[in-house]
Amino acid sequence: MDIIDVLDGGLLTTVQDLGRLGYQRYGVPASGALDPFALRVANRLVGNSEDAAGLEVTLIGPRLRFLADSVIAVAGADLSPSLDGERAATWEPFAVTTGSVLSFADANDGVRAYVAVAGGGIDVPVVLGSRSTHVRSRLGGFEGRALQAGDRLQAPSREAPRHVAARRLPQDQVPRYGHSHALRVVLGPQADAFTPHGVDTLLSAEYTVSGQSDRIGCRLQGPSIEHATSPDIVSDGTPNGAVQVAGDGMPMVLLADRGTTGGYTKIATVITVDLPSLAQAATGDTVTFTAVPVDEAHALLREREERLRRLADSPPVRFARQRFRVAVDGVAGEVETGFAEVPEPWPGSRRSGMRLETAVRVTGEQTVRSCRVAVERLE
Repeated sequence: MDIIDVLDGGLLTTVQDLGRLGYQRYGVPASGALDPFALRVANRLVGNSEDAAGLEVTLIGPRLRFLADSVIAVAGADLSPSLDGERAATWEPFAVTTGSVLSFADANDGVRAYVAVAGGGIDVPVVLGSRSTHVRSRLGGFEGRALQAGDRLQAPSREAPRHVAARRLPQDQVPRYGHSHALRVVLGPQADAFTPHGVDTLLSAEYTVSGQSDRIGCRLQGPSIEHATSPDIVSDGTPNGAVQVAGDGMPMVLLADRGTTGGYTKIATVITVDLPSLAQAATGDTVTFTAVPVDEAHALLREREERLRRLADSPPVRFARQRFRVAVDGVAGEVETGFAEVPEPWPGSRRSGMRLETAVRVTGEQTVRSCRVAVERLE
């Protein structure tokens, strides 16, 4: 089913899920959302599985026209989303109607937003187990590229869902990104390739995000990190978040579109729970590093996963398209609403009757006519 017409693709809007895992040994980058936490939450907010494909919107957002009624969520960066010109909520589910246009304006906090659509997300061909886009190799996503005007996106099902079991994220769990990013790292895998002074520099200096950063890596500018010997090593695997330091002594944090191997020394690795903060860092933002032990990194990851589990298990917020039979003086017809939030318990068939008096003007005199209106909720 067609779900979205792309009116303007924005700066860089791509289809992403949680990545193309299991193929790095063949030289295939993992790709996937740079801020997987935001995508996972967005999907949960609209009742999807966490790994459903959504749209990653970078800095300057697209204009998207919806071709069917649905429920969507925008999580991650606050890029001033609006629906038909009215400010739309972030980190919350909300209904859209056929013809509604979602657009973006100023980047208030962060640089990457994620759009999730109820009913299973965005349907593009699965390539090596993922719908994620790797633009440089034109692999996956929508024709292997960023979206552009004229593209039409589809949903997995032939019909829009009638009911959506959405969720709401507690406001105290909504991330605030800001412009200073304190990142925790585990030292290694080649920390011994640097002098003690070089390691101290990494952990004490403040770095600035370079304008040359992209989905491959976040390039940083600041004090040079001193190697003990050569910056070159026999190429080995590159984990997500690895802090790679080339011959110029400048650190670069490798991200989702990184190559699968690399021949530069890696002084540390950013822990998983802090990578979303870096994914939301804008050019000119500052970055600092603090070393933590592996068991602390694991504990923080377990804590985050527990928060996501609680969100998935929280009471649903019900959105439904409802059908009514309406009879006026015995003349009946059916009407259907768009999606709207409905109260618990889930409403069933319900009848109501009322008298309605309307005033009309006939040949200059006021005449009051009474009619009987019966309303029956069908679904």
